[in-house]
Amino acid sequence: MNGLDSAIRDAGAAAYAAYGSSADANVRYLTRFRTTDPVVYVAKPGERGMIVVPQMEHERAVQESAAAVVTRADAGYLEYIKAGEPRWRATAHMIADLAAGPILVPANFPLALARELEVFHPVILDAGGAVEGMRVVKTPEEIARIRSVQRATEAAMERGIALIRASAPRAGVLYRDGKPLTSEAVRAEMHTSLLAHGCRGTDTIVSCGPDTALPHSPGLGPLREDEPIVIDIYPQDELTGYHADMTRTVVKGEPSPAIREMYDAVRDAKALGASMVRAGAVGADLYRAVVEFFRDRGYESDTRGFIHSLGHGVGLEVHEEPSLGPQGGALVAGNVVTIEPGLYYPGTGGVRLEDMGAVTETGFDRFTQYEEELTL
Repeated sequence: MNGLDSAIRDAGAAAYAAYGSSADANVRYLTRFRTTDPVVYVAKPGERGMIVVPQMEHERAVQESAAAVVTRADAGYLEYIKAGEPRWRATAHMIADLAAGPILVPANFPLALARELEVFHPVILDAGGAVEGMRVVKTPEEIARIRSVQRATEAAMERGIALIRASAPRAGVLYRDGKPLTSEAVRAEMHTSLLAHGCRGTDTIVSCGPDTALPHSPGLGPLREDEPIVIDIYPQDELTGYHADMTRTVVKGEPSPAIREMYDAVRDAKALGASMVRAGAVGADLYRAVVEFFRDRGYESDTRGFIHSLGHGVGLEVHEEPSLGPQGGALVAGNVVTIEPGLYYPGTGGVRLEDMGAVTETGFDRFTQYEEELTL
């Protein structure tokens, strides 16, 4: 935890404290413990971090967590509760005892808890995001976990696209087994596939036709013949907490010339972006190169056309640093990033393609192996 030690010392703090469940990526990263209830994490420079849990979670935390484990009773919390202190005050009192001095806290630290902590010690905001910075560079173990989620993601993508491929058009609507094939049905089948692989999908996008011009429209109702269908899936492994992220655009039937031209441009832009990825490359430079590429092909990058960043980091959060956008900094080996150009035009539709991989010293180690085929 050298990065965290340095942040604590640089801030003039005695310790770092975090509070949250494993839905908080920083808490999950620091503790490697899965819990739906919030826990307290405290770390001092040069010492192993400590996680404070309820008694009923102690044995499981000892087995799972990378941190030292103590119960709330052993940390003094229950005594403060018995003395009549409210929950936030008792929690703050306990943390203050463990920290024994000024406390560095993350930006998402609960305000109520911070206010109570200030009764005991100065509270310093970690505006630089020390733990987020540590999470940016993945270890070989983390990369293996993300690769595993990507394989499950591709299986789910194939499940969804196979449904569309096997459908038959009737009066412009796609049918399967005598019923209209809907966004909801494709999404449900994909999520079932993910569950079989130990992953869960949330807010998976299966949009069609005009909805594809809205990058994050989830999609609703029957899918249609000859219209673009954007499928964007970003599941999480339930055991490890790591994500993957990928997008494909398909058409069952004959795409319009405009959609076909957009697809070719997006596919080529993705290849251009991937070819520029390597340690030392600057995210903003990659973004600007794709903006220029699209401009040369006749597409805007303003309120229409290419209207989002080129990519982002992936890990315990589906969107994390580094950025491949206008403010993106230098990439380093071990970053895991997406390359996801897209074009969006109301009245015409949208096209997005997305791959994910690791930054290496010499290039882009692409995890995504799924095919790119516009027409089914």
